[in-house]
Amino acid sequence: MKERLLALDAMRGYTIAAMILVSTPATWEYVYIPVTHANWNNTTPTDLIFPFFIFMVGISIAISLGGRKINGILPQTQYPKIVLRFVKIMGVGILLNMFPSFDFLNYGWSGVGYTGVLARISIVYLVCALLFLHTNWRKQLLVGAFILVGYWLCMYLIPVPGTVVGVLEPGQNVAHWIDSYVLSLNQGQWVPEGFFSTFPAIVTGILGMLSGTLLTSSRNISDKVIWLFFLGFTNFLIGSIWSWQFPLNKNIWSSSFVLYSGGLAMLTLAASMFVIDHLGYKKGTKMGIVFGSNAITMYVLFHILHPVFLDWKLIDGQSTSQWFFSSSIYFGVEPKLASLLYAILYTVICYIPAYWMYKRKIFIKL
Repeated sequence: MKERLLALDAMRGYTIAAMILVSTPATWEYVYIPVTHANWNNTTPTDLIFPFFIFMVGISIAISLGGRKINGILPQTQYPKIVLRFVKIMGVGILLNMFPSFDFLNYGWSGVGYTGVLARISIVYLVCALLFLHTNWRKQLLVGAFILVGYWLCMYLIPVPGTVVGVLEPGQNVAHWIDSYVLSLNQGQWVPEGFFSTFPAIVTGILGMLSGTLLTSSRNISDKVIWLFFLGFTNFLIGSIWSWQFPLNKNIWSSSFVLYSGGLAMLTLAASMFVIDHLGYKKGTKMGIVFGSNAITMYVLFHILHPVFLDWKLIDGQSTSQWFFSSSIYFGVEPKLASLLYAILYTVICYIPAYWMYKRKIFIKL
């Protein structure tokens, strides 16, 4: 790939901005359905944010390691960097799970502490990077298909004690049963980014790697866009049909959800490439590029700043979010809109340090 694709940078950044937006309403009592997660089956736009980011992690693997692979650099020489990045991302995720107390003495062993968004990203990165170094795109495709079909069969054929075979309900499915042992969960406890559902999440990364292999090929921009559209629609269609039997479900990262969300990620990237990189319409990309230049840093910063605005009593005995919400309601703003406006404001606040770092060329890479 001779030129850096602005569409990819912008998409990565807007995905982080969207992740911040949907995580910071003024109050969870008043939120629009599209900016909340689905309770269980089916999806909302919010459910697509995490798989979109993992998809782009896969693309970054293909771009960063693809050149070294072509130049004949031995895979073993890449192991230290890959493992180090895995450790750093996982470590930051664990620290965020303990924030703000950081009570290391009483933290103890709990598998739940080793789950979460960054933990899943770190595991997907490690597995996909090693897979990319040792396989070609055909083998990656076969591995992905094997995982998706295997996960589907496990969820429907392995009997869970006390339930009927094939039940997918919360707390009664195979993923929860396995997680309860691996992660030492308490009775009735559920972890969205658990152990077993990380396997199909790896396939989301593989779809990103396959797309990245296409992007780094010698094809012209038009052919890349066409192929991404075709592959995206194919995955979206297969995922939609598969969902008739294996429902779309982000909580257990169902196989149909992998193809459905991965297909939409490909379609979104293809459309962005067509408009931004092919037609040259670059207006509106700056915010995405700024957020994307320090994506994980902005995710960490959002977690650190959020309690200040949500919990600390700063204005007339109210937190900033409570004051904004009550003031908006006082002036006649509809509650759900007021809650959303606060989330937009908080996202803009997070943009300020992101822009400061971008202008000074400060790029923190884990």
